[in-house]
Amino acid sequence: MSQTSEVAFWGRYPFAWVGFAVVVLAIPLVGLALESGRSLAQLLPAVNAGLNATSALFLFAGWRAIRAGRVDIHWRCMLGATAASVVFLASYLTRVALTGVHRYPVDDWTRTVYQVILGSHTLLAVTVPFLVGRTLYLAARRRFPGHRGIARWTLPIWFYVSVTGVVVYVMLYHLAPLR
Repeated sequence: MSQTSEVAFWGRYPFAWVGFAVVVLAIPLVGLALESGRSLAQLLPAVNAGLNATSALFLFAGWRAIRAGRVDIHWRCMLGATAASVVFLASYLTRVALTGVHRYPVDDWTRTVYQVILGSHTLLAVTVPFLVGRTLYLAARRRFPGHRGIARWTLPIWFYVSVTGVVVYVMLYHLAPLR
């Protein structure tokens, strides 16, 4: 597909379609949630996991794009991952303000696994905003040698944090209650 036909298909702002789709999908999901009697605080953990997964998918797509030499797609994917992560952070802080921190409810070997994953996730998550900010800054300034240097650290850390965010959610809200 040529660049012209891609623009014709997606338009000049392809991520606007993603935002539109999210809003369109969110309306019935919010309605379904309200009908089920669940509060915002009960929904936010699943929303946060979805945002982490979205960030991870954008990161993977952006990595594949830059490996293929598609800088334009790479840039858009990285901005998508950044947007998903920023919305996640706002949503996560809202959830913590509403419900506080949650302890792992099971006292067996899975608690140790959970704490190791959560600990590494938390320690690395603290670095992500700084690494991402610097990486995006260098890219925006077209300082690509510096960008490549820090991106070699940023990408795997950010990807690990996004994926382990989903793992923590699954362990805390789905696996632990089954034990």
